[in-house]
Amino acid sequence: MLYFIFTLNLNGWALVAAILGYLLAITIAIVFHELAHGVVAYSCGDKTAKAFGRVTLNPFAHFDIMGLLCFLFIGFGWAKPVPVNELNFKNFKRGQRLVSIAGILTNIVLAFIFSGLYYFFYFSLITHVNAFMNFLGYFILFSFLTNISLAVFNLLPIYPLDGFNFIKSFMRPDNKFVLFMQRYGSLILMLLFISSAFDYGYGWFIGLIEKAFFAFWGLF
Repeated sequence: MLYFIFTLNLNGWALVAAILGYLLAITIAIVFHELAHGVVAYSCGDKTAKAFGRVTLNPFAHFDIMGLLCFLFIGFGWAKPVPVNELNFKNFKRGQRLVSIAGILTNIVLAFIFSGLYYFFYFSLITHVNAFMNFLGYFILFSFLTNISLAVFNLLPIYPLDGFNFIKSFMRPDNKFVLFMQRYGSLILMLLFISSAFDYGYGWFIGLIEKAFFAFWGLF
């Protein structure tokens, strides 16, 4: 994503505004995603995340260095997994499903909000001569893109992503798909990260979702 920013041929304060806007957008997307996991786990009866200091808005409690670098340079990444003890859930299967989907739904809601702000206010902000208004415009744009990207990426049914955990909650622990993903999921993700075909397909799909969001706001 930083590469994309530098291809915009921005100079001076406009470049600084874009970079700072993206960094803040990443921070908010990651923090609220992980916070949602912790809060929902707590509401389902598990206090593990709270005990480990993960039910917090402090970004440093959630950042994973490699995941953050991937966000910066390729546009999608990950945070430190929120510790969850599923045995503490009041309702085991229900808790699994709610915790798995909580972060994704949070990012979708944030993407929805920021897409509306982008649609109605972005161009008036980004063309403003005031540096802060420029920053605000880029922040809104990148918040929309980052949240929708994080949500879609986590929907992939690959271990250890949220999409896999959600699907796993409907299966037996000895299911062949579950066992395969738990063994090879991390390797599959590494291959996807270096795959140009995945990058192209992922970007194409994100583009379709962006158009759908804007089409919705265009009705008003």
